[in-house]
Amino acid sequence: MIEIFVDADACPVKEEVYAVAARLGLPVVVVANQRIRVPQDRGVEMVVVNSGFDAADDWIVEDIRSGDIVITADIPLAARCLEKGAHALGTQGKEFTSESIGGALAARELKASIRESGGIAGGPAPLTGRERSRFANALDSIAQRALRAAKHASDSA
Repeated sequence: MIEIFVDADACPVKEEVYAVAARLGLPVVVVANQRIRVPQDRGVEMVVVNSGFDAADDWIVEDIRSGDIVITADIPLAARCLEKGAHALGTQGKEFTSESIGGALAARELKASIRESGGIAGGPAPLTGRERSRFANALDSIAQRALRAAKHASDSA
């Protein structure tokens, strides 16, 4: 069974994840270093990890399997999940792939360097309704693709 993992500490699209997962009947695992409110009736599991550096990331990478989906804005986490054969979707609705992750990691390093030199201040702007819709559509597309692949694999076995 395919699961959706949410790197939840700063995830702005949790409600969209819950809605898509409920419609497709997929379980969701919300991972954070503190308890957050999750729906009780939609197959959503809350996992609280210790507050150590990358504790949530490490837990996700340890538990995720090939074909699962991770929702994260953390590009290094996305890269680690891709290495395990999982799908990775950014909170802006952009899918990370084995072809795109190298460029995303390089851009992240460049932005970090600019930030350290004082060139960028503040975080990302809040998501608009259109961006939330784009994210939900991208998640739906990835989930449908993952479900088809899982069905094909079980039919072939």
